[in-house]
Amino acid sequence: MTRNIGPLLMIICPGVLSVPVQAQTDISTARIETWETTTSGVFLSLTQILPDQSRAFYVNRGFPLEATEQYATSCVFMAVLRNDSAAGVVRFRLDDWSIAVDGAQRPLVSVDEWLNRLEAHGLDKASLVAFRWAQFPPEQEYGPGGDWNQGMLSVGLSPGSRFDLVARWSVGNTMFKGVLRDVECPD
Repeated sequence: MTRNIGPLLMIICPGVLSVPVQAQTDISTARIETWETTTSGVFLSLTQILPDQSRAFYVNRGFPLEATEQYATSCVFMAVLRNDSAAGVVRFRLDDWSIAVDGAQRPLVSVDEWLNRLEAHGLDKASLVAFRWAQFPPEQEYGPGGDWNQGMLSVGLSPGSRFDLVARWSVGNTMFKGVLRDVECPD
């Protein structure tokens, strides 16, 4: 069943309908997938954020359509990293994470790179701050016993692409990695 969700967007995101955007989804076939793993007491997950969800989120925050579209179609996920029972403080830097596409390793698109791209669209400081705070942190420390964070993470691939995510972190002087295999970019 196909249903126009425009009125729903107006309730959730006032102002979305003030721009020329038509959001429509087939609720009988829309699916959002999650990939997760636990390694040495650290939980890692990626959950797809559909392009329409990203569009609604950023258009409602005053982003121009061109900037919104660029981000929404860049393979966006909700990332979660949690220190459930590691032997100490978990420290990570997104610069140490990578994706593997067709056997080739490449870095993620950094938050700084996205901020540079968005500045080119003339976004004001408040919009850039809103963008920055919605993203998964570029580096962080999580204490034992469930300390965690979540945020949006773009891998910079086309919708429908598949990749493996290799996340790296340290506990003390020991390095660990969690791998999520065959992750699919939202379409």
